[in-house]
Amino acid sequence: MTASVQPAALGDEDGFGDHVGHGRWSQAIEDYLKRIWLLAPEGGAVQGHELARGLDVSHASVTGMLKRLGELGLVSYERYRGVTLTREGRDIAVEVVRHHRLIEAYLAEILGMPWEHVHEEAEILEHHISPRMELLMAAQLGHPEFDPHGHPIPAQDGSLPERAGGLRALASLTDGESAVVRAVRNEHRELLSYLTEIGVRPGSLVTVAARAPLNGPLTIMNNTGERHAIALETASSIDVDG
Repeated sequence: MTASVQPAALGDEDGFGDHVGHGRWSQAIEDYLKRIWLLAPEGGAVQGHELARGLDVSHASVTGMLKRLGELGLVSYERYRGVTLTREGRDIAVEVVRHHRLIEAYLAEILGMPWEHVHEEAEILEHHISPRMELLMAAQLGHPEFDPHGHPIPAQDGSLPERAGGLRALASLTDGESAVVRAVRNEHRELLSYLTEIGVRPGSLVTVAARAPLNGPLTIMNNTGERHAIALETASSIDVDG
């Protein structure tokens, strides 16, 4: 993260300080940087068509924005080879991701908002909270490491919490195998509502009871022993203990 997340170092007596870059970047710039990081959190190159699909914009729009981001020193971009974040670009992206996931946790845990609604709200609010608000939210939540969907919340220094044992997709479980759900990568409201109905969310134990042939749906059993069908594509987007 940037020096702005070290509030005490800025000499503010209350320990919050002013965010050096707060309000400097447009929402569009932050959205691009965040999407690049989400597609390649380890720093690999991201292709333009991946950004176009993830941001639902034209390839021409992506090309124009990447050129601009390169001029600002936020990305390294070579056409046909992809784009990577510079150190400053990564700092901005990680900070936006931290805001987003803290907001999701706050909305769910403090305000009681259903987890299927928090993503859309956080998409709006992530660009507007101050460092003071960020720190107060984190403190009230007890400095959580994961958001309601099981995604890691970056710490103030930009590091990510480690998850012991690794993860694998629910779809990879064999018949009769059980595992604890840790994250749901698909945040579409309808899907999350369905997973709530069938008792599948981070922290719940699930068992693969049966698997239909020809890439058909899985029948899973939840904590209470109820059986439900789940599409293979959906099961591939649910991470369980490795």
